[in-house]
Amino acid sequence: MIHHSFDADPQAFPQSFRRESCVMRRASTLSLLAVAGGLAAIGPAAAQGYGGDPMLQARRGGANYGGGLIEMLMTGRDPTPYGRGGAVYNRPGGYAYGQAVRGPSSYGADPFAEERRLQGASRPEGRVAALGRPAEPQAGIPYVIEPRFRKQEVAYDGPQKPGTVIVDTPNRFLFLVQPGGRALRYGIGVGRPGFSWAGTKTVTRKAEWPSWTPPAEMLKRRPDLPRFMAGGPENPLGARALYLGSTLYRIHGTNEPNTIGREVSSGCIRMTNDDVIDLYGRVGVGAKVVVI
Repeated sequence: MIHHSFDADPQAFPQSFRRESCVMRRASTLSLLAVAGGLAAIGPAAAQGYGGDPMLQARRGGANYGGGLIEMLMTGRDPTPYGRGGAVYNRPGGYAYGQAVRGPSSYGADPFAEERRLQGASRPEGRVAALGRPAEPQAGIPYVIEPRFRKQEVAYDGPQKPGTVIVDTPNRFLFLVQPGGRALRYGIGVGRPGFSWAGTKTVTRKAEWPSWTPPAEMLKRRPDLPRFMAGGPENPLGARALYLGSTLYRIHGTNEPNTIGREVSSGCIRMTNDDVIDLYGRVGVGAKVVVI
């Protein structure tokens, strides 16, 4: 063991004192680091009140120095609760995990809220699709007429004079002859097999929204039919009727536009309501009708 004699070496005391001071500083630093490590093991985030937040749990795999000056010096992070919360959530102050978040007060009212409220009030109970029940359709899907059966102007070079109506039964067309070698062509429904006919007649009467009295022969075949039906949208004669001579045959509208282009009637010529209204306005009583 070496003993230092300060009397023999006057410079020894200051140098020895410096060595002792350096050792003490190192020991203090190691102690502080040990305390910091212990605080990190306890879980500083729990002390801050974050609990079991899964977002925070994902960040706990990195080094943590317990907060305070040492953490700031070692990591450069803000050790305050504000800094910790901002780094994890980036949310407004006072937010607690799991609570509802309100939008900024500067947001205006929902411009569509009133419209949705009115739409919801107008729906009868049991028709809301959002509740798992299908919404009922408001109206049936309209039948689309084949393009060839829609009203159109065509060339005509036959012998009939303008104003004559020609019923082409085999091709399901009605022509109204026009001046200048032209004709208006309409799609029609005609008599089913056994009820078709041919001949020349004249229009003897016209009626808007005609009533319907089924003839005795029809009632024998269809006893379920009504004995009389007033004119209207449900009437099978439709919106207009042109009566042919003294027969029971008519050119009339229909509430079954899907029958245009087919053999369906008991001998009458049926048209869509739009087409028969158009024809009604162009043809007068006494007009010639040729059925072929």
